[in-house]
Amino acid sequence: MPALVFDCDGVLADTERHGHLPAFNETFAEFGLPVRWSDQEYAEKVKVGGGKERMRTLLTPDFVAAAGLPADPAALEERVQGWHRRKTEIYTGIIRSGRIPPRPGVRRVAAEAHEAGWTLAVASTSAEASVRSVLELAMGSELASHFSVFAGDVVQRKKPAPDIYAFAVQRLGLGPESAVAIEDSRNGMLSALGAGLVCAVTTSAYTGEEDFTGASLVVTSLGDPSPEETVTRVLSDPLGVRPGPWVALADLAALLTTGGDEGSTTSGPAGPPGAAPPGPHPRSQ
Repeated sequence: MPALVFDCDGVLADTERHGHLPAFNETFAEFGLPVRWSDQEYAEKVKVGGGKERMRTLLTPDFVAAAGLPADPAALEERVQGWHRRKTEIYTGIIRSGRIPPRPGVRRVAAEAHEAGWTLAVASTSAEASVRSVLELAMGSELASHFSVFAGDVVQRKKPAPDIYAFAVQRLGLGPESAVAIEDSRNGMLSALGAGLVCAVTTSAYTGEEDFTGASLVVTSLGDPSPEETVTRVLSDPLGVRPGPWVALADLAALLTTGGDEGSTTSGPAGPPGAAPPGPHPRSQ
């Protein structure tokens, strides 16, 4: 049976703005670091895959001196690891508080996929504890128990490198042509395409203006029927799937049957599954 592989942040819940950003800033305050990221600054930081990697972008010589940090690389890396552990604790507390709702349609589509016998997974380069907290928030504990979770430092290279998706499908015992990835960012899409997966995109708080050439479907959300009605808006549908007011599992299954060469069907430089994906958008460097 096919697999449905979700990214976490921005896909299961819009966690970047209301979860990760305040957690980073609270961590910086606790450790007395002379930085607070604004929303505008963080919109650029999210292009860097991984929380520790985002923290390391601070470590210019001037910042290290101003913060009184050690110059020794090993000691400095130990500080980063400590900051990140505390940030993960703060973030998971925010998620468990229930203040951030799941994104429309994710539980509905996952439940439909589970009933149909699909394999369910999450592939994210966020810390595993953070991913599991969001997964349980979005899916509920019973449905979340049916997910395989591939997260954190299980691969060395973070998105847009294809490693996390290649690792996930290999561990699931599937060919990439049998899996649909649900992503919200260009870097995530490039990661999925680079591993040979079909990719559908649900844009999120920081990604609406990114270039999603190569995706088989781009929507504002998966949508939901009433009483929580959220109608999806289709932004790109190069394969002619034509989802209704909300995206159904049948629409995602159609991407597998229709989109065997999704890269050659869409406009732009993407190639067939397994080929090198188009390079990162200039804003994603």
